[in-house]
Amino acid sequence: MNASVVLRPLVRTSLRLPCLIPNSVSFCATSSHEVGSNKFFEEALSKNKVVVFMKGVPDAPKCGFSNAVVQILRMHGVNYDSYDVLADERIRQGVKEYSSWPTIPQVFIGGEFVGGCDIILQMHQNGDLIEELKKAGITSTLLEKDPKSH
Repeated sequence: MNASVVLRPLVRTSLRLPCLIPNSVSFCATSSHEVGSNKFFEEALSKNKVVVFMKGVPDAPKCGFSNAVVQILRMHGVNYDSYDVLADERIRQGVKEYSSWPTIPQVFIGGEFVGGCDIILQMHQNGDLIEELKKAGITSTLLEKDPKSH
């Protein structure tokens, strides 16, 4: 199935929700460790409960998969740090080695690698993402009752 067909409902749904502005991190200014090193990633993951390594930035993703992850996290009202892997090849290759996962985007929750777009989409659809966020102390806004529905 075409990814745009699967993701289209996500985009429509997210347009009705409040827009959160995630932190797009400038990696050069945030780490005392060599960019792309394990210590760099450990430090990056310690700064926020949710961290996304993606192509582009949340306001301007540069691939459909990164955009889908942004839309899903936005629907859940998650505040997260993001790192643009296109800005530095050391981050792009380093995160793949750090997580032992070959593709971008990559989502970390509570310092642990959770998955890429397909896994996050599946977790969103089956409710596991809400549970994973809960483990990190984050309550999904999808659990809030809509006063208009009564």
